[in-house]
Amino acid sequence: MAINFEEYQNFGKAQLEAVQAAATEVSKQLQAIAVETTDYSKKSVESGSAFVEKLLAVKELNEAIALQQEFAKTSYEGFVAQVTKLGELYTNVAKEAFKPVESAFAKVKASAN
Repeated sequence: MAINFEEYQNFGKAQLEAVQAAATEVSKQLQAIAVETTDYSKKSVESGSAFVEKLLAVKELNEAIALQQEFAKTSYEGFVAQVTKLGELYTNVAKEAFKPVESAFAKVKASAN
C-alpha cells in the first residue's frame, strides 16, 4: 500500500485547522464564562453588603431572623441559577470545541472511502 503524500499533507492541514478553530471557540466560550462569573461575584458582594446594612438597622430579633431567612433563600436561589447557567456554558464549550474536530474527521473518513 503506497502512502499518498498529498493526502497525508491534507489530513495534517485539516487537523491543524480543526485544532485552531476549536481553540478559538474554547477561548471565546471561556471568556464568556469568566464574564458571567465576574458579574455574579459582583452581584453577590452587593447583595451581601445590602443585607448587612439592613441587618444593622433591625431593632427586633424576629426581624433579624426573618431578614436572614430571606437573604439565605434568595442567595441559594441565585446560586442554583448561576450554577445551572455555568453548567450550560461549560456544556457549550465542549460541544463547540469538538465541532471542528468532528468535521475534520468526517472529511478524512469521506476521502478515505
